[in-house]
Amino acid sequence: MTSLEETTDQKDSGPSGYAAARLRLLQEKTRSGPPRRAALAKLTDDWLNALFTTAARESGVRGAALVAVGGYGRGELSPRSDLDLLLLHDGSAGPDAIAALADRVWYPVWDLGLALDHSVRTPAEARKTASEDLKAQLGLLDARHVAGDLGLVAGVRTAILADWRNTAPKRLPALHELCQDRAERQGELQFLLEPDLKEARGGLRDATALRAVAASWLADAPREGLSEARRALLDVRDALHLTTGRATDRLALQEQDPVAAELGLLDADVLLRQVYEAARTVSYASDVTWREVNRVLRSRSVRPRLRAMLGSKPAPERSPLAEGVVEQDGEVVLARTARAERDPVLPLRAAAAAAQAGLPISLHAVRRLAAAAKPLPVPWPAEARDELITLLGAGESTVDVWEALEAEGLITQFLPDWERVRCRPQRNAVHTWTVDRHLVETAVQASSLTRRVSRPDLLLISALLHDIGKGWPGDHSVAGEVIARDVASRIGFDRDDMDVIATLVRHHLLLIDTATRRDLDDPATVNSVATRVRSLGTLELLHALTEADALATGPAAWSSWRASLVGDLVARVAAVLAGDDSAEPEPTAPSAEQERLAVEALRTGGPVLALHAQTETPQDGVQDDAPEPVGVELLIALPDQPGVLPAAAGVLALHRLTVRAADLRAFQLPAELDEAPEPGKTRAPGKSPAPGANSAPGKNSEVLLLSWRVAAEYGSLPQAARLRADLVRALDGSLDIASKLAEREAAYPRRRGVKAPPPRVTAAPTTASHHATVIEVRAQDAPGLLHRIGRALEDAAVQVRSAHVSTLGANAVDTVYVTRDDGSPLPEADAVALAKALESALG
Repeated sequence: MTSLEETTDQKDSGPSGYAAARLRLLQEKTRSGPPRRAALAKLTDDWLNALFTTAARESGVRGAALVAVGGYGRGELSPRSDLDLLLLHDGSAGPDAIAALADRVWYPVWDLGLALDHSVRTPAEARKTASEDLKAQLGLLDARHVAGDLGLVAGVRTAILADWRNTAPKRLPALHELCQDRAERQGELQFLLEPDLKEARGGLRDATALRAVAASWLADAPREGLSEARRALLDVRDALHLTTGRATDRLALQEQDPVAAELGLLDADVLLRQVYEAARTVSYASDVTWREVNRVLRSRSVRPRLRAMLGSKPAPERSPLAEGVVEQDGEVVLARTARAERDPVLPLRAAAAAAQAGLPISLHAVRRLAAAAKPLPVPWPAEARDELITLLGAGESTVDVWEALEAEGLITQFLPDWERVRCRPQRNAVHTWTVDRHLVETAVQASSLTRRVSRPDLLLISALLHDIGKGWPGDHSVAGEVIARDVASRIGFDRDDMDVIATLVRHHLLLIDTATRRDLDDPATVNSVATRVRSLGTLELLHALTEADALATGPAAWSSWRASLVGDLVARVAAVLAGDDSAEPEPTAPSAEQERLAVEALRTGGPVLALHAQTETPQDGVQDDAPEPVGVELLIALPDQPGVLPAAAGVLALHRLTVRAADLRAFQLPAELDEAPEPGKTRAPGKSPAPGANSAPGKNSEVLLLSWRVAAEYGSLPQAARLRADLVRALDGSLDIASKLAEREAAYPRRRGVKAPPPRVTAAPTTASHHATVIEVRAQDAPGLLHRIGRALEDAAVQVRSAHVSTLGANAVDTVYVTRDDGSPLPEADAVALAKALESALG
């Protein structure tokens, strides 16, 4: 076969010679991708150069040049690409001569049936057109000399680039708006079953826009992987042109197998996955770049005024978000003291803080974390699991943060099984997303349903994993059950929770399939579901997961009719399972240390605290001044008295301690342990012992025990002595907790944050406890939440018999056992009214 060099040396530069050489080039199987595109551009350059040279001589025009712009200017000629050409002239020749020159160049191109986008301008006209038409300016940024006066072309290129850089602060926002409008019309390339390789978000147009941003010198795109992504999309477009014989950029379903074969790929799924991966790289680079553009433009508009007022460049404000994580200039970055190499939980903590604050995590921070952070130990520590739950529960803002982590390989580092579903297409018109994005979207939908379940952490994890088996052969639910159990073990859930997660993944289609395909009036149908679900708690989770999965699939997957069918099935199954989960847990006996603290509290008449921080030795022989804390237990004992729960919770909030779990209960000391107070000491006033308590007349030996698992939001833990001193002040009324918390909140700038589901407070059925009324609170965790709950209960004049607090990610799930003054449960109407009042106080 004739080589390109032999072809371009031929004397026949006419249309037939070019057409034959072009055909031979496109038929070469050994030449594809960038080499073929470059060779096609060179072949076309040579042919047009010959045409232009002859035409200029015959028309007598001097001071003119032929310029390739747009894709041709970049040398990216696909087999059916348009030729974007500018005939540039200095204005010295008359209009007739210029028209004759243009005709001698354009007509041979048209005669070959090639698409031609052409214009004729002087340098001044080219600059004027560029200043008025953004798309024309973008094309001229890639202007390249093909034939004629090289100096004329160089001058125009220099002027156009200078104009672009000078007007970039005004033109870039317009370019960004163009990209956004196009994305709304065309959709996201990384999720479409029949994507437009050029126009969809993450496609070739966006890649070109990133080149324009870089040319402005105002900001630059992340370069890692971007050129490879662009090349991959261009290779697919080349194959699409060759297999269809048409100038099309839409990868239709019927074309995908032939295009895959042309590229030497196994099948259309492999092709789509490559397209999606490339599009994801371009989309992420676009997000980062436009965020940087906006930051620079915002900074330029603000700093001159600040400099005028302050006389110097102000230091950027940094607001703490979590340990090692701060907000700066609208992004989440690492604190100066953060040590990624020593803190394996830092990537998840930073991601969770970013998602909860509704802020992007900076590119520099993500790359530093990816490069320096050590792998998490297996099983994960509790903090890492909590941070993952917090990230998943943040709603819509989870998506951008998740994509940032995924772009730098952190997600597959956390969850190796994620690699099999990453960018995996779903050939189902009902599905809107790829498998991996569908899993994240299901978690987003589940985050709005967390108030409906008692274990939002299990719901969010199951949402993330429910289709994880689609990366394996066979029934994805069966494969997914095994993978989900393994992942749950890796994350650090206990055996019971692993069983629940595995059950949810295995049967995530059970409710919707049964409700829409089986007779719900047949007892066997309901009993078969009950047998597989086994408990009311799992049924509650499966109901929420079913809805989240359907909502994340697409608009056709969920409707009021389907919701009513599933709800009916759930009600019937719940009736079968009723009674299995209703037994009230037996109270646990106090430990030896708790008894010791209780005795000391009665002896001194005030609160007694014990703070225990578990530590671990740094790994890999890295030495530091002190071992790292991994868990903190705070025990408080004090004689029973009003206001203990809001006072203790408020003191912890003031000291920036996050409550992960808590337990409050009153118990009666045995007579042999109930010692008299020391001489000169008096006991704090307290209420009467619980009914049936064995106590001497006039003597209160009932003690409140509070057991907390806490963590510092950031910084070091406070000293136990300071906590005790503030608790004493809070109890005697000299420390106004509410006003202090309000002052601190007002001192910090308001962040957009996530829009969490509203709190939900319910009174459990009377069968939940024979001794007290059970109030269940489900709300977004926040500083001072438990303090507000305690105050609302105090205002309602009920007695707190015990309280059990869990913080699962960003969700607080609190259960409070309350009674009337005489120790009896509240009447049903009073219980419902208390729940409504508490919900109103938290809202």
